[in-house]
Amino acid sequence: MTWRSPLLDRPGAVAASGPDAGVAWHYGDPVAEQRALERGAAVVDQSHLAVISVTGADRLTWLNSLTSQDLTALPPRRSTETLLLTPQGRLEAAVCVVDDGETTWLITEVAQRESLTKWLDSMRFAMRVEVVDVTDRWAVLGEAIAAEGNDGEPVTWWDTWPEVRAGGTRYGVATEDHPGVERAWRLVLVPRDQLETEIFGREQAGWRLAGTWASEAIRIAAWRPRFAREVDERAIPHEVDWLRTAVHLHKGCYRGQETIARVHNLGKPPRRLVQLHLDGSVDTLPAPGSVVKLGAKTVGFVTSSARHHIEGPIALALIKRATALGEELMVEAIEASVATVEQGTEPVETAVAPTLVAATQVEVVSAEGLSVDRPAGHGPLLKGLPRTGMIGRP
Repeated sequence: MTWRSPLLDRPGAVAASGPDAGVAWHYGDPVAEQRALERGAAVVDQSHLAVISVTGADRLTWLNSLTSQDLTALPPRRSTETLLLTPQGRLEAAVCVVDDGETTWLITEVAQRESLTKWLDSMRFAMRVEVVDVTDRWAVLGEAIAAEGNDGEPVTWWDTWPEVRAGGTRYGVATEDHPGVERAWRLVLVPRDQLETEIFGREQAGWRLAGTWASEAIRIAAWRPRFAREVDERAIPHEVDWLRTAVHLHKGCYRGQETIARVHNLGKPPRRLVQLHLDGSVDTLPAPGSVVKLGAKTVGFVTSSARHHIEGPIALALIKRATALGEELMVEAIEASVATVEQGTEPVETAVAPTLVAATQVEVVSAEGLSVDRPAGHGPLLKGLPRTGMIGRP
């Protein structure tokens, strides 16, 4: 059953669609909501996200053996993120992780709720762990606060993007030059039956209630990948620069590790994430899945799009890595507008013919396809050297 937030009954609320169905897209003034969120004076209803608890003495070492991040020594109240991969290294789930000293809390997209819980439970074997889907008991709030709190605060996951964590690497610009350093974001766990009370308390303190339009626009401007948007059935972490925060290159074995290591050490990701600045003179915002073209050639597709209160219409897209930098791209935009029958109703998608929208690309993942600390190659062999075992023979 799809969750429907009680906050959708607020005056002016417009329901979101897609992976954000169940919460509000905005509450009547998305520009003001974005500005308030950037000031750290807004809260976003994220109660459609899934929450899974893992308890037991072996919980961190067990999770460490299954996923991409080093979790063995995760201190209480410190946040990280990890990826669940297929044996071929494809992305299967992205998980926000925080441990409170007794329980490891996992926050993920609602579409991964059932499959992730079931798979983790099937992998317990003789380990001292218990996996429970607690989404019906716990809700999530999003806030733009940067500094980590203390033990007296609710369980909170802090986004460290775009910092390169220990054991990670980057395929894009240095952290200090990354637009993501301007974005602060955290997810706060609250009892689901106290969701409205928690929101009201923040409003009493002068905060504004914002929708996912605001949080998504700021995320896209920060080049921050999201599993529900930037990932398809072929995606690997290198393509979206997720080795910054979610992969430890030097930890023990886990499913999909061979692909992570092989691409990092020897290969190149076949695609790369880019930000698109869209022609603002065209009143069309391309929906995820809209085709990106270079001339007559299809080179990729839009993964996320939004109207940013400063940058205007922007998007993230996955394109072929070899696509030339500096070339103007065209997007066959399937309009992302959402119509509603009346306030607070479920969104009704409007089918429209594609519109061509010009777009300039900003490099997020290097077109060279190399991380900054890729091991150096051995270089070409010298001609004329004897073969192994032939030295000293006539």
